[in-house]
Amino acid sequence: MHQLILIGRGMSSVAAIIYLIYYYSASTIILRTLKKLPYQRVGSLRTHSFSKIEGKALNIESPLNAPLSKRPCVFYKMKIEKKVKRGKSSHWKTLVYEEEIQDFFIEQNGERVVVFPKKAPQNYHEYLITDNTVRIGTFGTSSPEFIELLNAYNIESKGVFGFTKSFRYTEAIVEVGERIVVAGNIKGMDLENPIADYNYSSIASIMGSAKSKIIITDTPDAHKPKRKL
Repeated sequence: MHQLILIGRGMSSVAAIIYLIYYYSASTIILRTLKKLPYQRVGSLRTHSFSKIEGKALNIESPLNAPLSKRPCVFYKMKIEKKVKRGKSSHWKTLVYEEEIQDFFIEQNGERVVVFPKKAPQNYHEYLITDNTVRIGTFGTSSPEFIELLNAYNIESKGVFGFTKSFRYTEAIVEVGERIVVAGNIKGMDLENPIADYNYSSIASIMGSAKSKIIITDTPDAHKPKRKL
């Protein structure tokens, strides 16, 4: 009986730890913060407010290109990992982690907001869905594009006996034209130079700071629910 009680307490403790990890995970915090904010129309944004909008991400200048998929985007994260074996166990070791982001527009019904993310010091929180995963290995499918990417980062793909090492690659991007949700501090800007297909002399902008960071996510969980007909 005493052992059953200890087992029960142990299971409860594990469940509590799992719940706390979930509750305080970056993705959950972002979704919880966004849920508290009402959706705003671009035309009704007020300066000096922390507001949330949903719309299409559009590039301002030449877009970035995702390293493997080569898709045009305004934000990408990628990671290359190698499988490392130690005795009977193994784990994935990160060889390359790369994150690139640029200023971009959010377009909503023909109206635009410009978003100013910065990497140093970082003024944004992000939650991007991983939408491209590739694995190669001794008995896996070999991807010529992935091998080319490994070569670009001076990573040797073959082992001592000529077998392909085990790697995996993950990629998450905000693609040009993708629907996303962004929240941040709203400020107004006068435009010195006209923007193509934009007939206004000023534009709202989304800024961030160390204390009040921009939130950027492409998860469908953050999208505005569609009205039922």
